[in-house]
Amino acid sequence: MLTISGITKAFAARTLFEDATLQVNRGERIGLVGPNGAGKSTLFALVLGQDTPDAGEVQLERNATVGHLPQETAPAGDETVLELATAITPEIAGLQRRLRAFEAGHDTESHDYHEVQARYDELGGYRLEPKAKTILHGLAFRETDFNRPAKAMSGGWVMRAYLARLLVQQPDLLLLDEPTNHLDLEALQWFQEYLKAYPGAILLISHDRDFLNQLVGGIVEIRQTQLIRYRGNYDEYLVQREANDVQLLAAHKNQQKKIEQLQEFANRFRAKASKATQAQAKLKQIERMDKIEAPVKDGKTIKFRFPQPPRSGHRVITLKDIHHAYGETVVYRGMEFEAERGQRIVLVGPNGAGKSTLLKLLAGVLPVQSGTREPGLNVRVGYYAQYRVEMLRADRTVLEEAMDNPQRLGEEFVRTVLGSFLFRGDDVFKPVGVLSGGEKSRLALVKLLLDPPNLLLMDEPTTHLDMASIDALIGALEQYSGTLIFISHDVYFIRQLAKHVLHVDSGKLTHYHGDYQYYLDKSAKLVPVATAKPTPSPTDKPTSREQKRRDSETRKAVAQKQREAQKVVDTLEAEITRLEKTQFELAAELELPETYEKPGRAVEVNRQLTGIAEALARTVPEWEAAESRLSDFDPQ
Repeated sequence: MLTISGITKAFAARTLFEDATLQVNRGERIGLVGPNGAGKSTLFALVLGQDTPDAGEVQLERNATVGHLPQETAPAGDETVLELATAITPEIAGLQRRLRAFEAGHDTESHDYHEVQARYDELGGYRLEPKAKTILHGLAFRETDFNRPAKAMSGGWVMRAYLARLLVQQPDLLLLDEPTNHLDLEALQWFQEYLKAYPGAILLISHDRDFLNQLVGGIVEIRQTQLIRYRGNYDEYLVQREANDVQLLAAHKNQQKKIEQLQEFANRFRAKASKATQAQAKLKQIERMDKIEAPVKDGKTIKFRFPQPPRSGHRVITLKDIHHAYGETVVYRGMEFEAERGQRIVLVGPNGAGKSTLLKLLAGVLPVQSGTREPGLNVRVGYYAQYRVEMLRADRTVLEEAMDNPQRLGEEFVRTVLGSFLFRGDDVFKPVGVLSGGEKSRLALVKLLLDPPNLLLMDEPTTHLDMASIDALIGALEQYSGTLIFISHDVYFIRQLAKHVLHVDSGKLTHYHGDYQYYLDKSAKLVPVATAKPTPSPTDKPTSREQKRRDSETRKAVAQKQREAQKVVDTLEAEITRLEKTQFELAAELELPETYEKPGRAVEVNRQLTGIAEALARTVPEWEAAESRLSDFDPQ
C-alpha cells in the first residue's frame, strides 16, 4: 500500500536518509523507532507529501487514504467536540451546517432540505455521530463534553478529539506520532484494544514500549540513514538487533584486519620493482571489497550515581478527613491517606477520578478545603508536573539553570545528565526563555533529580522523553532512597518502579499492596464472570448408549488433535535445529580470513545470518505456542 523506494533526504550537512527503502502492506502494524532527531517525523512528512525527498520516490496505492495524528497540539476553532470528531471532510461538515440551519428555521419540508439530507446519508453522515460518540466515550470524554466548544478544552483534550476524528474516519493508513502522550492509563488501554481490531495499516511512533509490544508485528529502525526492518514486537526487535550487531561487528573487525594486512604488504613492497605489481594488486583488492560498516551504538542508558535526599521520618505524609470540591463537583468526601518512607506508589483510575487532585493535595499546591494535611518529620516535598515550570528563570541558559542547586555538582556530571534528557551539545547554552513547553518540562525534571526531595510527587514524567531518556529516568528513580508517588500512562515505566498501587475512583481509594501485575490480577478477580459454565465432574458416568458413543467420538477427536499438535511441534523443532546449525556454520565462516578475499561473500554471509535471526525470532515463539497447545492434552 505504501512503497518508499531509494529515498535520500538531507538538511544542510546532515543526511537523514540515503537510498532508504520500505514497504508497508495493508493491515500491517509497524513501529517506527530511532534516536531523537533520527528523522521519524521527517519520514511522516515525506509520506504525507508535506516534504519531498532529494532522490527516490514515495508512492501510495491508488485511492488509499491516509490519516495523521501529529505530536504537537492541533488547532481548535468554534466547533464543538462532537463536530470536530465527526467533521471528516469539508463536504460533510458543510452538509452538517446546512442541515442544522434548515432545522433551526423549521424548514424541513423544502426540496433543498431533502436533497441535502439524501447527500448526507449517502456519505454515511448519519452513522458518524453514533460511532464518534462511542469513540469519544472510549477516550474518556463525558456526555457533557460533546457540545462544549473544542477551543475551551485543554490542548491534551483537543488532541484526543482529533484522535477520535481519525478513528471515525478510518483511513487505510494511520500515521500516529506519539499518540499516547495525551491519554491517561485507562483511555490508553481502550485505545490499545481498539487499534488491535483496526482494519487498516498503522505506522506508529511511540516511546511507550509496552504499547508497541502489545500492538505491532514489525519494527522499522532508522539507523545510519537506512530503514531497517525487523519482525516481531519491540522486545523481539531488541534481541534481533543485538544479534545482528554482534555478527556485523565480527564481520567488520575481520574485514579491517584483512585490510590492514593487505595495506601493510602494499606499503612495504610498493617501492620494490620485483614486488610492485603484487603491491598494486593488494591495493586494488582493498578497493574492490564491499566495506562493512561497524554498527553504531546509540540509545544506550548511561548509568549515574544521583544525589540522594536526607532521610525523613517513617510517616512521610498524612491526609485526614479531606473534603475537596470544584464548585458543585465533589471530588473527595472524608478521604484518608498515608504514605510511609521508601514507598513507591502509582495512582491509577479513570480520567476525572481525582488522581491529579490527590497529588496536588499531597504537594500542597491545592490548599486543603476541609480536613488536615500533615507532613512527617524532616519531609521536603518536590512536585513535578508537565506544565509546572514557573520556577525556571528565562534569562539563564539550560546549563546555568541546571547548575543552580545546593549539591555543588561538577559541570561535566550535570552536562552528562542533561544529555540523557535530550539536551545535547550546544543545546545546553540555549536560553531558558526560548525553550518549548516540553523542553522546559525536561529541564524541570533534571533540576528535581539533581537536588531531590525526600517526597517526590510526579505527574506523567515520561511525556516528552524518548526511550533512552525514560531508561535514564528509571535508573535515577531506582537509586532514589526517598518516597515516590506518581501518575503515569506508561505501563513499562509503571512496571519498573511501582511496588504499591492505589486505585482512585469516584473519591474512593483502594489500596493494592503489590506491584502493577498484582493489581491487575487482584482487580480482575473482582469482576464477576456471568457467562461461566459449570464444569462436569470427572466422576460423572454416561447414562446411555448414545452418550457412550458421543464420548468415544470425543476421545477420538481429541486424540487426532493431539497427534496433529505433536506433528506441528516436531516440524518446528526440526526447523529450529536446521536454522541453528546453519547459523553456527555461517558464523564460523565469518571468522575465516579467506571469506573476505571473495568479493561480496562477507556481505552475503551477514545477510544470510540476518535472515536466520529473523526466522528464529518467528519460529521459536511458534514452537513455544505449539508446545503450550500440546501440553493442554496432557492429563492433569
